[in-house]
Amino acid sequence: MLKQLEQVEKRYAEIEHRLCDPSVLADVEQFRRLSKEGASLEPLVSLCRRYRAVLNRVSEAQALLSSKENAELWELAEQELCEAQTECESCEKELKAALVPQDPNDNRNVILEIRAGAGGEESALFAASLFRMYSMYAEAQGFSCEVLSVNATELKGYKEVCAMISGHGAYSRFKYESGVHRVQRVPETESGGRIHTSTATVAVLPEAEDVELDISPSDLQIDTFRASGAGGQHINKTESAIRITHIPTGMVVECQDERSQFKNKDKAMRVLRSRLLEAEQTKQQQEISADRKAQVGSGNRNERIRTYNFPQGRVTDHRIGLTLYRIDAIMNGDLTEIMDALATAERAQKLGEGEGE
Repeated sequence: MLKQLEQVEKRYAEIEHRLCDPSVLADVEQFRRLSKEGASLEPLVSLCRRYRAVLNRVSEAQALLSSKENAELWELAEQELCEAQTECESCEKELKAALVPQDPNDNRNVILEIRAGAGGEESALFAASLFRMYSMYAEAQGFSCEVLSVNATELKGYKEVCAMISGHGAYSRFKYESGVHRVQRVPETESGGRIHTSTATVAVLPEAEDVELDISPSDLQIDTFRASGAGGQHINKTESAIRITHIPTGMVVECQDERSQFKNKDKAMRVLRSRLLEAEQTKQQQEISADRKAQVGSGNRNERIRTYNFPQGRVTDHRIGLTLYRIDAIMNGDLTEIMDALATAERAQKLGEGEGE
């Protein structure tokens, strides 16, 4: 661990030195990247310095205890040694957790996509319930939520909804939500009171930055069309909706929420970039470790990750075996306990992998 800490401190010192270099100051992109890396390392460096100071206290207390000339200070030295060793153990635990590799996407904004699955109209209503839940959670966390596109049903359900969750650390909180969500409840569309099981899929994509993907204009087919749905005369008369097709992959993105064709195009490009980035990152991860199955945050959309059982008032996350009997609060955006438990499980898993290497 000390070797890792030395490397971190060396890199931090190198970044501080380079940030004073006039050539770096003149390069906006390089300065931004180094500043961001330095800021991410600063808490770890501070913890490292605290750990070294505690190690010095342990050494000094041990030296006093071994010195016959300072017998009158033994009692104080024993007390100091006990306190320093306790703090040392605490620092080591914090450092081990801090040295777990960070997800490079953690501080990014999020593209959240929710689609109705099995269950017809009830699945669309459940998709709308999930979007409401995530919107309320985002607001409680201080994030902003902007709808990018929505395909609504007559009963106010969503066949598909796409939104941008913006704020520092948004991806670190939402990244565990990718997968199949299952609901068991009596649908609004059911008059006989029978419990139905429906599903909706959730995809959480880190927003891509312009510098990460070089998308050639020749690879894009951009079409305009008239938006559909409620919206008045403007919707019917103006071709403001945008459809962008990425020709090499066949990926299609539509956006029709804004009156401005330019704004719709901008939103559609943000979604397209994020989808392409996720596809590339997924491909890289599969190449690195094709057989590895993560307990948390695998992102496998064919895997049922959570069940919302309304008759029993419970929500169960199947990845970590967590069951909570307060479904109303959870559907109103109180996801903190679930998110924290998933993050803790992921850290524990990574720590275990690190110790085993």
